Amino acid sequence: MPMRTPSATTRIHGTPRRVPERTCVGCGTTGAKRSLVRIVRGPDGSVQADETGKKPGRGAYLHSDAYCWSQALTKKRLEHSLKVSLSPSDLAALEAFAEALPSPEAVQ
Repeated sequence: MPMRTPSATTRIHGTPRRVPERTCVGCGTTGAKRSLVRIVRGPDGSVQADETGKKPGRGAYLHSDAYCWSQALTKKRLEHSLKVSLSPSDLAALEAFAEALPSPEAVQ
């Protein structure tokens, strides 16, 4: 009898794998961890977008949506979540990263 290899979404016993979820700081809804953008406060206190999701430091998650980014940056939700005050250079870098994200219409 051939051995069955499990897919990425199911286990050998047929039960589905748990998909990690995180809460978006901007809108407050939960979503799959891989569909959100991680923002990290590094050990040196700098704040930057973490595209790999593996950088060390305190993290917060945002949807790739302009609304979520504007809410997180203007209402200081990101600062509260990361427990840091954003420097003007960090804020400019995050705004530039947000503008470079693909729009939801382009993804569909």
